[in-house]
Amino acid sequence: MLITGTTAVFGVIGDPVTHSRSPLLHNAAFAARGIDAVYVAFPVRSGNGAAAVEAARSLGVRGLSVTMPHKDLVAAGVDRRSPAVEALGACNTVVRDGDDLVGHNTDGDGFIASLGAEAGVDVAGLRVVVLGAGGAARAIIDALARHRAGLVTVVNRTLANAERAAALFANGASTSVADAALVSNADLVINATSLGMAGGPAPEAIGLDPAWLRQGQIVADIVYQPTQTPLLRAASTAGAIVVGGLGMLLHQAALQFELWTGTPAPLQVMADALDQSLLEPAKQPIVQKAHRSDRAADWE
Repeated sequence: MLITGTTAVFGVIGDPVTHSRSPLLHNAAFAARGIDAVYVAFPVRSGNGAAAVEAARSLGVRGLSVTMPHKDLVAAGVDRRSPAVEALGACNTVVRDGDDLVGHNTDGDGFIASLGAEAGVDVAGLRVVVLGAGGAARAIIDALARHRAGLVTVVNRTLANAERAAALFANGASTSVADAALVSNADLVINATSLGMAGGPAPEAIGLDPAWLRQGQIVADIVYQPTQTPLLRAASTAGAIVVGGLGMLLHQAALQFELWTGTPAPLQVMADALDQSLLEPAKQPIVQKAHRSDRAADWE
């Protein structure tokens, strides 16, 4: 890759962010499409999401991916918001449109696409339990509504946050707080918290008894490192169909690429880059000790 004065700059902001696979995905995609662009990781401390938007504006950055814990502040800081971002209050993608920075959210549609690609799942009519009520959970619930899921139950520790997330399901979701027993009746169970990162903790940490999991269920975890979280291991033992977080990472990134470039994403190239990254030792731990207290925020 030859970087010149005309090379467009894209990046990802997060805290932490050095573990991100997104630079590998997007740089492979830019190269495959012959686009003069580079994608880098920008470490941005918690609370500085809106400042990062202004920095991107000043520096001429063409687009951003946004990861924890900045999605809410970035949603508030962009000039215009897509309907999804207006509904969710969470932004995972910033696109430069002239002088404006526009907020989008590809998490939900990326998750739905991963279910179809990884397990041939169509969510229409399914009974779904979503664990968590943070930005990723809200994006997934919004997408479940648009793709005609039958019923969504939100399980979260705090009632107000559960109700806020459930309200996004226009078909009429029920809410449950700190009681995941409805998992036993669900067709699809989704862990939309980050509580499986770095291999722990066990499913019980989110109020889920592994005995509630059963054969024929679909159990998905948005965590992509490790590829087999404690929840997915328990689900596999119970005979459930499991879907890890790598597919969501891939498909939401492909949607971002298309928003930025107006060009179809080279999905296989991006998938190959992601596969290659998993064969290489991580340079940084996925969860840094100093930030572990932040990672439960999407379960509050």
